[in-house]
Amino acid sequence: MKLLLTGSNGLLGQKIIDILIQKPEIYLIATAKGASRHPLSNKFIYEESDLTDFVRMEEIFNTHKPEVVIHGGAMTQVDICEDEREMCDRVNVEAVREIVRLCEIHGSHLIHISTDFIFDGSREDGYYNEEDTPDPVNYYGLSKLKAEEVIRNSQCNWAILRTILLYGVVYGLSRSNIVLWIKGSLEQGKKITVVNDQSRCPTLAEDLAEACVSAAMKKAKGIFHICGPEKLNILELAFRVADFWQLDKSLIGETDSVSLKQRAKRPPQTAFHLGKARKELDYQPHSLEEGLAILDRQLKEYS
Repeated sequence: MKLLLTGSNGLLGQKIIDILIQKPEIYLIATAKGASRHPLSNKFIYEESDLTDFVRMEEIFNTHKPEVVIHGGAMTQVDICEDEREMCDRVNVEAVREIVRLCEIHGSHLIHISTDFIFDGSREDGYYNEEDTPDPVNYYGLSKLKAEEVIRNSQCNWAILRTILLYGVVYGLSRSNIVLWIKGSLEQGKKITVVNDQSRCPTLAEDLAEACVSAAMKKAKGIFHICGPEKLNILELAFRVADFWQLDKSLIGETDSVSLKQRAKRPPQTAFHLGKARKELDYQPHSLEEGLAILDRQLKEYS
């Protein structure tokens, strides 16, 4: 199976590569901006490309004619998306429109990564299933919802995997995530301030990668919710991270969303029902402590 992966230099992209290079039945073509960051780049074909270079993306499709595409590339910095809406739309909507067009031409099955931020987070228990009505509260969420609508109105076969608060580590990681930020700050003795009125289901990058590969191998169709198995207040998450690495919890201060004054509004609480993913994708997420143990082992290997 020829499989094209976009966003291959990111956290999720590198975890997907880790899985796919162990599958001899997969002919992997990976693409991202800049040189490949994966330490085993000799194990797959790498094509350098910016998502917004539509001519280059067409060349890659025409050259390799992928049977399946996992579209993992996106602009995900929520506050930057709020400020730079034109660029956000170009990356998160127009690039998706072009990938959908190319998938239609080549008969490629599309696996697309979306987000919990398409929901407003106002539900009392915070839990959403795949059929619930989206209502984003920030521009990032709106851009990802627009992309979903492009895909749902397309003529190609597709699956959309929505996820929540990804964490993990890869060799040469260019961007941090909430778990690494909490751990790194406390290890350096820095005081941190964490919101006490937002709740999420932290998702181990390996778990989302496994779900993406499962969807690709099964050529799954429809929308799937993928996240960690536990909904946590962000303040509680910080305490759990501190406990795992035996760090000083007195450095953790709390605030609310209004006082934090983030440029983009966040949904108060988002969590997913996982029944569909468990049944159709054999999805089996790690607990937070299991995920932290995996991350700890990898950090020691990389150092």
